[in-house]
Amino acid sequence: MPQLPVPRTASFADLDARTFHDLLRLRIDVFVVEQACPYPELDGRDVEPGTRHLWLDDGGAPLAYLRILADPGGLARIGRVVVAPKARGGGHAGRLMAAALELVGDRPCVLEAQSHLVGLYARHGFAVAGPEYVEDGIPHTPMRREGIDRSR
Repeated sequence: MPQLPVPRTASFADLDARTFHDLLRLRIDVFVVEQACPYPELDGRDVEPGTRHLWLDDGGAPLAYLRILADPGGLARIGRVVVAPKARGGGHAGRLMAAALELVGDRPCVLEAQSHLVGLYARHGFAVAGPEYVEDGIPHTPMRREGIDRSR
């Protein structure tokens, strides 16, 4: 049985230029080119000190990626969840979500799901948190996972 890649985590300051380039290329290849959504992929949030980049790679080529943003009030925001076309169906998004939620810990967490993926995020404890909307021609659904109160 092949060895599954281990999720990697880094802040922007800890990413080397080649890795950041390859992660951006995956995001752009899927979100801008494949999904035909011309939008400003570089939004300035990748470089924020509280942002964490998580990815899986296979011999240096990224298979899947997501980022965790530190929003105001201690809220975590997961976004840019993407899997390379050749790696889809291998459970990579779920593995990255599990790793991301370990990093998020007890904090509440939000994301803007492409609506056809609501079930994936629901399996990780997220619930629909608002009405569906269309962004760049793609239906999205806001979702939220409440913080875990361990004081009980």
